[in-house]
Amino acid sequence: MAREVCGALRSQPDTEPVGFVDALAEPGECQGLTLLREPDDLFDLRKPDVVIDFTNAEWTPKLAEAALDRGVRLVIGTSGLAPGFVEDLGRRCAERRIGAVLAFNFGLGAVLMMHLAGIASRFYESAEIIELHHDQKVDAPSGTALATAQGMAAARGEAFSRNVPERENIPGARSVQQDGVTIHSVRLPGLVAHQEVLFGGTGEILSLRHDTTSRESFMPGVLLATREVMKRDGLVVGLDSLLGLK
Repeated sequence: MAREVCGALRSQPDTEPVGFVDALAEPGECQGLTLLREPDDLFDLRKPDVVIDFTNAEWTPKLAEAALDRGVRLVIGTSGLAPGFVEDLGRRCAERRIGAVLAFNFGLGAVLMMHLAGIASRFYESAEIIELHHDQKVDAPSGTALATAQGMAAARGEAFSRNVPERENIPGARSVQQDGVTIHSVRLPGLVAHQEVLFGGTGEILSLRHDTTSRESFMPGVLLATREVMKRDGLVVGLDSLLGLK
C-alpha cells in the first residue's frame, strides 16, 4: 500500500513524497527515498507537510504523537483504532489547529455504498453485512463494515431487528454484530476488499455491493484527503464529508 501511495503522489504535479517510516524495516532507502524506523527521526530530517498512515492500531498512536508534536498533518487509513484514541486525536487537533483525516475506506465506490446503505436503512428493519478481504488482513470485522453498520443505525435512528437462533450448532455462529447488524467476515487468498450490505423486507432483498479489484482504487481518495487536510484545522472522520455527502 505504501508503494502504491508513493507512486500516486509522484504522478501528481502538486505532491511530492519525501520518505517512508517502517518500524520493521532496515533503515536505508525505499523507491529512492529515505526509509527510517522512527517517525520522529524522519519528520525532523525531511520535514513533511502530511504523513499518510496505513499501518496498524498499535503503531498509529505513536506516529500521530510524533506528527502532532511537529505540526505534521495526518491522513489515516488504519482500521481498528480505539474510540478513546480517536476522541483524543480530535481534541488535540482542535487545540493545535492541525488538520487530520481519518477514513475507514478511501475507495470512492465504497464510500458511496456506505452512504446509500444509510439511505436504505430508513426503510428496512433487518440488515446484514458480508465483508470479504485478503487473508493477510489483521483485524475482523473490517473497519469499513463496522462504520457501515454504525452509520446505518444512526440513519435509522435505532438498532436493527436481528435474528437470534434458538440453537447455534457452533457456538458464536451469529454472535458478531453491531447495532443489530450481523457481520460476516471472509478471509481468503485472491480477495482484495469487498463488501455487500443486505436488507431484508417482506418478499424482497435489497443488495448493495462494492468490489475492489486493485489497490489503485484507493488512490483518488488518498489524494483527495492529502489535499483537503492542508485546508483543515481539526479532525475529519470519513471521506464522505470531503465528497459533499454530509
